[in-house]
Amino acid sequence: MRETMQKIRLKVWKFLKKNAMGWAIMLPGLVLFAFYIWIPLFQNISLSFFETAGTAKVKFVGLEQYQILFQSRDFIQALGNTFEYTLWSMIIGFLLPIIIALILNEVVHLRGLFRTLIYFPNIVPGIAVAIMWMFLFDPNSYGVLNSLFKTHHLWLNNEKTVIPLIVFTLTWKGAGATSLIYLANLQTIDKVYYEAARLEGASAWQRFRHVTLPHLKGQIKMLLIVQIISVFQVFYEPLVMTKGGGPNGASSTLVQLIYQIAFVEGNAGKAAALSVIVALLLFMLTGFYFYFGKERRKHVGKIAK
Repeated sequence: MRETMQKIRLKVWKFLKKNAMGWAIMLPGLVLFAFYIWIPLFQNISLSFFETAGTAKVKFVGLEQYQILFQSRDFIQALGNTFEYTLWSMIIGFLLPIIIALILNEVVHLRGLFRTLIYFPNIVPGIAVAIMWMFLFDPNSYGVLNSLFKTHHLWLNNEKTVIPLIVFTLTWKGAGATSLIYLANLQTIDKVYYEAARLEGASAWQRFRHVTLPHLKGQIKMLLIVQIISVFQVFYEPLVMTKGGGPNGASSTLVQLIYQIAFVEGNAGKAAALSVIVALLLFMLTGFYFYFGKERRKHVGKIAK
């Protein structure tokens, strides 16, 4: 028994000695991460089980806050809107960066200029972008596009078009950066594959389908999940562009509803419960992200071999 304990102690000591430097380097980051992320996270989960006055716990109510949320019309509407944002982001914003990357990959002259122009919207502050497009899409007579087209059926006051317009704004800001990620991957594809396909008589579509797409497949899956995670956290765009999620809550989101409940209604317990629901959804999506990231690394490893 003593010999067994000594072997265990020796193994533990060797492990600590071998990894001590790594843990010493990681420790400050881990402490800050725990202080700013994990402690507030567990406090928030705890708060969601209580009735509150401001941020103070008053009475333990268990899952009552969650039950109230699932019966709330505002929650159901915000949840539906969030999924609608996701759907429109797939229609408007998912294929566009791939198309831009394919075009940039074929550009011979002024490559740097075109890449800079494509990326430029990404460096503009998000609030500034939201305000700019709010004035462009404003349904009043001084709205830029409305003064040109003279219609009140296509702008931010229309319940059917407000989400697509906000998603268009998100796409305008973020598509350039995503395009450059795809472009970097496209430029790692060996030209030999394309030459071999041409010799076999493959058309441009067949070369894209059998050469380009397989190389982009892993990255497409990863960036798809990243885009969905990002869209689930849309907050200030509808808040700024529609002055709080209008018209009639048609553009409200889950994150915006958390803000509304916490800072306008002053119900911290209910807001905490909603944030836990959003966090669970994002944890699930993050799990998919890491899974597809693992699959992509395996795919890259096979290509390298």
